[in-house]
Amino acid sequence: MTASTVQPAPSRHALPDPGVRVPSLSWPIVVIFSAALTVFAAATWAALTASLPVPVTVAVSAAAIFVLFTVLHDASHYSISTHRWVNVAFGRVAMLFVSPLISFKSFAFIHIEHHRNTNDDENDPDHFVSGAPTWQVPVRFALMDVPYLAFLVRNLGRRPRAEVLETAFLITASAAVIVGCSVSGHLWTLAVVYLIPERVAMFVLAWWFDWLPHHDLEDTQQENRYRATRNRVGAEWILTPLLLSQNYHLVHHLHPSIPFHRYVAAWRRNEEAYLERDAAIGTVFGQQLDPQEYREWKRLNGRLAPILPIRAPRRSSASHPVFHRVPVASVERLTGDSVLVRFAVPDQLRDQFAFQAGQHLTVRTDLGGEGVRRSYSICSSVASGELAIGVKHIPGGAFSSFAMGQLRAGDVLELMTPAGSFGTPVDPLAAKTYVAIAAGSGITPILSVLTTTLEVEAESRFTLIYGNRDAGSTMFGEQLADLETLYADRLRVIHVRSRDPRHPAPLRGRVDGARLAAWLTTDLAAAAVDEWFLCGPVEMVTDLRDVLLDHGVSTERLHVELFHGYDRPRVTDGYRPANVTVRLSGQQRELALDAGDTVLESALKAGVEAPYACLGGACGTCRAKVLQGSVEMDQDFALSPSDLAGGYVLTCQSHPTSSSVVVDYDA
Repeated sequence: MTASTVQPAPSRHALPDPGVRVPSLSWPIVVIFSAALTVFAAATWAALTASLPVPVTVAVSAAAIFVLFTVLHDASHYSISTHRWVNVAFGRVAMLFVSPLISFKSFAFIHIEHHRNTNDDENDPDHFVSGAPTWQVPVRFALMDVPYLAFLVRNLGRRPRAEVLETAFLITASAAVIVGCSVSGHLWTLAVVYLIPERVAMFVLAWWFDWLPHHDLEDTQQENRYRATRNRVGAEWILTPLLLSQNYHLVHHLHPSIPFHRYVAAWRRNEEAYLERDAAIGTVFGQQLDPQEYREWKRLNGRLAPILPIRAPRRSSASHPVFHRVPVASVERLTGDSVLVRFAVPDQLRDQFAFQAGQHLTVRTDLGGEGVRRSYSICSSVASGELAIGVKHIPGGAFSSFAMGQLRAGDVLELMTPAGSFGTPVDPLAAKTYVAIAAGSGITPILSVLTTTLEVEAESRFTLIYGNRDAGSTMFGEQLADLETLYADRLRVIHVRSRDPRHPAPLRGRVDGARLAAWLTTDLAAAAVDEWFLCGPVEMVTDLRDVLLDHGVSTERLHVELFHGYDRPRVTDGYRPANVTVRLSGQQRELALDAGDTVLESALKAGVEAPYACLGGACGTCRAKVLQGSVEMDQDFALSPSDLAGGYVLTCQSHPTSSSVVVDYDA
């Protein structure tokens, strides 16, 4: 098959059009400005007349000042109106409430410097809060004026004389009011009416506008504008009005001139464009998501997000599969010729070894001086917190013999981070019908898919058809029996056995196309099944796949995993040399590919540590994206239709059909 030429990735410097312009007058600003002044006046009257408890008036006044900061904020970006004087007028009034120690023009200058130098410790005035040690954060929240005043003092020589004089006048007037109230005995009244509410509002503003969007982000605005601040997703029904849309702070930094009430619309308009540029995203509870994880989170939580954010199963945080040394936690005998190997993943590697149901691991070890690399499917549930594989002994097999006879708890193996796309996304609100067919050790990825699906999708049903020689050779037989008891109304396991004379006659023999075709006419109607999973020997899987396709099952609903791909002899006729550029781990190498070599072969010859496992087109470990040029794959048993549509290929099967090709393992 041929992968179509893929256009280069979009420029990280070209901003998507937000589709919003500065209005002649922002009526939402007018509304919240008027409402905030009215509320503040009412709270002041309540304080003066003692008609409400002091904590209530303080909270109400603080809320009004908090809202007025959004007016000030939009005014500083001149996004309230196309007439500059309108922005200055709104800004000056709002500034008196937010912090009467700084003039509006000075605040606007300091805030724009924050935008220009976000996360730059020396030049970002807001880094006082966003870069603070955790133990200092509560104190710094309430002292946000301090770095602003210090920043202004350092830059006095750059500011107009009138602006400096205005700030000096405001500081003097503020001090005079406080002294006057102290002398006249009204300091407590001033504190209740303004001083305490203003500090409370400042604390919340520093927390919500500075710390939440920026903390723990290392990129500066100059280095990567898409990762200098973040959007915070989840519970938008309350978070967006509560933060006045600043949960979409990334949009504000990308398009500072658009009004606050248009941030969400701009995000929705250009969401994919921002994701393609690796936008920084966090959930309401602080979980950081890369773009792919965000897409999965959105799919999983789409209907629940307005109520409560749910953490979706995460993929590995590794940009591409890489090896790490991981201790073995236990080795447990499953059958006479198979074992379950559990791993004790160190805490610092847990994010890298996060997996999705149906993925696999590649194990690398040195046996007798000869390096051995094998790929094994993960058999544990995503929700279990365990990482485990099932290893079935193959006569003469180097690693399987080692695992059966010598591997012990405490031994250390090299594990490649999870790879593969055999599974399908789970949805807590789904009510689907699944059928999986496995033979022998083909149960390992199926078991992970089955348990994860039943745990997450409370309304879904699952049928497993499992072929083995006899009960003694059935891997995970006891666990499957326990699962049938636990999910009695939603799980059905059909055992097919080829060498057990006591097994029911209709279920004796092998799982093959003829048997599946008969089932499809009785109790397995193809049209009623939402997702099919096939895993086992090549001949069995391809036979079953053909039957399902003949019965109208679409490839999007048919998931295939093989023990290995077809072995094909090396052929050079019809192929030509090419120049190959490989992007891996943030680095780029240009290689010369010989006629007949695959992209992976050329990379390995050049010493590039490209990820791979089976070399047969079955595991998907060597998956990469074609950014330029085109390739032809010998075979493909691992990529989904969406992978192919997105320009992904298996580099172990890919031969260039153009003079130059660029592939990206990090994509």
